[in-house]
Amino acid sequence: MSEELLFEVDGHVAVITINRPAKLNSMTPEMAYALEAAVAECNKSNTIRCVIVTGAGERAFCAGSDIRTLDDYATPWEFRNRGDYCDAIRLCLKPTIAAVNGYAFGGGLETAMSCDIRIASSNAQFAAPEIKLGWIGGGGMAAGLVHSIGASNASLMILTGDAITAQKAEQWGLVSEVCEPADLMPRARAIAETIASRAPIAAETGKLNLRAAHTMPYEKAVEYERDLQTICFATEDAQEGRAAFKEKRAPVFNRR
Repeated sequence: MSEELLFEVDGHVAVITINRPAKLNSMTPEMAYALEAAVAECNKSNTIRCVIVTGAGERAFCAGSDIRTLDDYATPWEFRNRGDYCDAIRLCLKPTIAAVNGYAFGGGLETAMSCDIRIASSNAQFAAPEIKLGWIGGGGMAAGLVHSIGASNASLMILTGDAITAQKAEQWGLVSEVCEPADLMPRARAIAETIASRAPIAAETGKLNLRAAHTMPYEKAVEYERDLQTICFATEDAQEGRAAFKEKRAPVFNRR
């Protein structure tokens, strides 16, 4: 990957660390390309079953794009078609967990919302501050916030640009849990290990199903869910699950 985007695999769990703490883990185009490569590695792996995304250091998860790089684009069209790190996270086939330590501002908040599950340290803060600089988010800010915290709370964050605490984020449903800073990564890993112990294809199709539930009309979403269930039911892992249940033993899943 790169020195500023770390990628580690331990068993069935991969950890992607945004490693630019001196700059509040703000993202450069080069880091976005490295993140795309990390996600591609996760997608092609039969070993990796869950991915944790976090930031290095104690101050920030990610402060979004490095503003000093935004004037490097030659044209607005080049800016529009840049490699986007939030898109990269959303393309991950495996379940993703954001372990939010410190600031998740702008694109950092969008990065966290691009993950399937979000947990935060007690010192985390969340903000959509782009309006203070003259623009709005472009990595799914409005859609992510409206789905997570509702229209009024999303409007409050986007139109003021002001930050909310981890405790408020949990109250509003933006994150699932708040931990003490020292407990954040152990808790994220515990969740990841639990997911990794489940049937991998079922986890991946479950992720597809959850996204469909956000975007499809209700009847179509139910129909799509039934199709995904049928696909899962035909896998070797599902056969193994049924056999293990009958034999009263723990199943052994192989992503087949």
